[in-house]
Amino acid sequence: MRILHAVTLFSPDGAYGGPVRVALNQASALRDSGHEVTITAGVRGYDPIPTEQEGVPLALTKALNLVPGVGFAGLAAPTSLTWLRRHRAEFDVVHIHLARDLVMLPFATAVHALGLPFVVQSHGMLAPKSNPLAPALDALFVRRLLRQSHTVFCLTEPEREGISEVAGDAVRIDMLNNGVPEYEAAESPDSPPEILYLARLHPRKRPLDFVNAAKQVLNSGLSARFALVGPDEGEAEKVTESIAGRSEITWEGPLPGGRGPERMRRASIYVLPSVNEPYPMSVLEAMAVGIPVVVTEECGLAALVARTGCGIVTVPGEGPIAEAMKTLLSDPTLAQAMGNRGRAAARSELSMQSVATRLTDTYSAATADRGSRA
Repeated sequence: MRILHAVTLFSPDGAYGGPVRVALNQASALRDSGHEVTITAGVRGYDPIPTEQEGVPLALTKALNLVPGVGFAGLAAPTSLTWLRRHRAEFDVVHIHLARDLVMLPFATAVHALGLPFVVQSHGMLAPKSNPLAPALDALFVRRLLRQSHTVFCLTEPEREGISEVAGDAVRIDMLNNGVPEYEAAESPDSPPEILYLARLHPRKRPLDFVNAAKQVLNSGLSARFALVGPDEGEAEKVTESIAGRSEITWEGPLPGGRGPERMRRASIYVLPSVNEPYPMSVLEAMAVGIPVVVTEECGLAALVARTGCGIVTVPGEGPIAEAMKTLLSDPTLAQAMGNRGRAAARSELSMQSVATRLTDTYSAATADRGSRA
């Protein structure tokens, strides 16, 4: 089968995060199953623009910031529509990683207009009324696109409810977990151990909670190193000021796309203090390399972490995060056992092979349905 995945943005710092990682993982697994897969997206920051990543062919077109001040929602990639019209005959089905932005909404509209069957995956980005423009965009684009798609994939029951609220009953919604590849296991922890934050420096991710929790741990007399890794999205200045003079806490800046698991292998504990977090791939990657995780109860993976015993779930805030860090630092045996359980769960419950099989079945149904209607 000839499959096109479409996502909003590729950039050297991996700023668009989870959806790009998911698209690459899915594309790689589908290619391993014998399918032809290409990913198309807007692009910025590369010179020259890459034509492949991790063995997956890329068709990237320049992204423009048409509406400043609204983050990714203001991005557009108008030449992607020209590319799609030229290459429409090369694909049997399109998998759209949909968000309310000016890259994906026009692209998805064009996919439907050209008669290509498509499925949608929202990654928690289509929650109703999530921003002031959401009602207008839903009325103009999103509701219609969800209804025109063959299937909408969601991650959690709250996401399913949100999609239903936006689209109504005339849409097929299926649950599909984000799988994770089998990465190499974490290295033997250094002394002192390292606690890692690997995410965008965005207010919702709460990097300052990580920094302040780190200070509480150090002030308690425990020995550890703390590293923040990720691109700035509004919090870097505050983080830099807060860690000034604290050599045990560093901000390393962004990583190139796909390097997260490799960086995690050098850490002892992964901490994501964020709130309103739908389904973070970084937590799955930490599980896959075998290090314990600390997440808040507002993380969409909190139930998985609690059920598999691969880490600690806590309420948001620097104090509870610090206590979780202290627990794991004070009991290395517990931390290692949690890491082992996470790696086992990633293998047994989150394999990319099972995801690829689900996708293939859905794509086949979408093309058959479009063929029968044609």
